Amino acid sequence: MQKLRTVIVDDEPLSLDLLRSILGEISDIEIVGECSNGKQAVEAAMQLQPELLFLDIQMPVMNGFDVIRSLQTDIMPMVVFITAFDHYAVDAFDLHAVDYVLKPLDAERIARSVDRAVDRLKNDVDRSFKSPLIGAIEEISERASKEEKAEEPESNIPDGMKRKLLVRDSGVVKVIPFDDIDWVDAAGDYMCVHADGETHVIRSTLRDLMTKLDDNLFVRIHRSTIVNVERVVSVTPLQKGGSLLHLTQGESLKVSRNYRDSIRKFFN
Repeated sequence: MQKLRTVIVDDEPLSLDLLRSILGEISDIEIVGECSNGKQAVEAAMQLQPELLFLDIQMPVMNGFDVIRSLQTDIMPMVVFITAFDHYAVDAFDLHAVDYVLKPLDAERIARSVDRAVDRLKNDVDRSFKSPLIGAIEEISERASKEEKAEEPESNIPDGMKRKLLVRDSGVVKVIPFDDIDWVDAAGDYMCVHADGETHVIRSTLRDLMTKLDDNLFVRIHRSTIVNVERVVSVTPLQKGGSLLHLTQGESLKVSRNYRDSIRKFFN
């Protein structure tokens, strides 16, 4: 079997060195990138498109959960979280079948994670890696805050609010006009809504949201991704077809070959 192209992410140099050393002894692994912060991790996942990501959770500015929310579902690699979290987080990982390694790092535990990744890559035809990750993250958020996070039912929303999303975040209801949305990424029963540099996770389907959005502004660029074309500042063609859209907030989104015709009318 071909080696798993792997990116490792940790803001602690000693931990990164140890992780590199342990993975270097595993024949199934090829380390193609190393990152010391979340922003680098997002860029590496986009540019290198690894099959596996060892991702530290507790990093400043952009933590491991932020990295997951920021990545397109269709390019999401398998992820093994590296964490020193308490038991409630571990319980959530177990519930959603998300793999993790507790600090201090242990070579045997890391080797088991690699074995699981190899098996999953062989057997998971859909490669739907983001949905359980988001499910675990939301489970952890709910347990930590102990507050109900569900959005307001639409039947209770006044007509003047129909073109807005209501998102409950840590007890605060945020109102997001549809026109402020930069892009949306669907992961199973969840959507990551990116607006004005922030990411909001809500329970919904992409199909339901798309029926409400203006199709002169919002277009699907991947099976799980839609983008507000007014946020696109440049387009870079890719060698194998498709392209990259570069947005005002600095994100880069991949347009699959199957959806390239849908953006041509906007950027021909």
